[in-house]
Amino acid sequence: MTTARPVGSTRDSRSPRHRLAHWAVARAYGHRDDVSDQPLPAHSIHRILVVKVSHTLGNTLLLTPLLQELEARFPGAEVDILTRSPVADALFAGYPNVGRILRFPRHALGHPLAVQDLLQAIRNARYDLALDADKRSHTGRLVTNHSRARHTVGFISSKQRGHVTHPVPLPDNRPRESLLPVYLLRQALGEGNTVQWPAPDLRLDRLERQAGHLQLERLLDPAATPGSEPPPLRRPVIGVFANATGHKLIGGDWWARFLAVLVPACRKHDIIEIIPAFGRSMLGDRYPGYFSTDIRRLAGVLSALSVYVSADCGIMHLANASAPRSIGLFDGTDPADWGVFGPGHHNIRHSDRDPEDVAREVAALING
Repeated sequence: MTTARPVGSTRDSRSPRHRLAHWAVARAYGHRDDVSDQPLPAHSIHRILVVKVSHTLGNTLLLTPLLQELEARFPGAEVDILTRSPVADALFAGYPNVGRILRFPRHALGHPLAVQDLLQAIRNARYDLALDADKRSHTGRLVTNHSRARHTVGFISSKQRGHVTHPVPLPDNRPRESLLPVYLLRQALGEGNTVQWPAPDLRLDRLERQAGHLQLERLLDPAATPGSEPPPLRRPVIGVFANATGHKLIGGDWWARFLAVLVPACRKHDIIEIIPAFGRSMLGDRYPGYFSTDIRRLAGVLSALSVYVSADCGIMHLANASAPRSIGLFDGTDPADWGVFGPGHHNIRHSDRDPEDVAREVAALING
């Protein structure tokens, strides 16, 4: 049944793709009545599909707490992941429970045959559990429903429709974005643990961390001879990434004033710049710079830092999942939702603050 738009209401601002996905979910799966009144079983779940069709680095990385939770709850199960991320294989390489990485086309309407083949492969897999990890993606819900898994789990809200066997309402005081999929699974299992949470983790191995340490040593001391075991760094190292997208980007003048205070306040530390993907310094080449298009190689270098500092961006989430300490600077986006998480990681709002003031707060965290 179609609900008429009230007189005087605003025009639907969603894109045609979002409206089509919403319509398809409601029409194709809104009539099913097999909602379970029992929690998910703790056994007999061996094949799992996790659906998160985001293409961004940060959003994809935020699935790692869920992978840890699935590993703990279903240690013998294999997890397939549906994503649009081009680097998902590298991000999840440290998780032995991950099986296939299935990629949904970035522009699905332009690739109908590829979408058809993908959906058929998903249905043929006969999953025991399909988990829609996104609270608002109609495409994700459509795929979750189409899988015909024995058990399907997803959030239900005013912005998310479509049938699942285990619907979970969005909580009023919801946890940060990286923990929402973990909350979803725990609620479906009938467990209310909201105290202990897994933190994002890329799970670098010893050799990856060692290679990152050696790279950092060579960057700061080009005369150093690489050895089988990395020598101690002469001084702790602060890594700065000065790029971000859209309104989250902080200008070069702001960074110059920030670093003019941070560098003398942290005089026992070396400074390096993490170079953006387009291969140019954002800080005028004033500091040694490290560039890599290899996500895990970059993460290995981040793991050797003493602390990482940047605005809210995908590399910030990569540092949160690999560096021992990271500090995220926020303006606009809410750090309670999108901030770094875990012991040693901090979020700072820099809105309407002088960069010198922010630098003093960051220095106090680093030196404390």
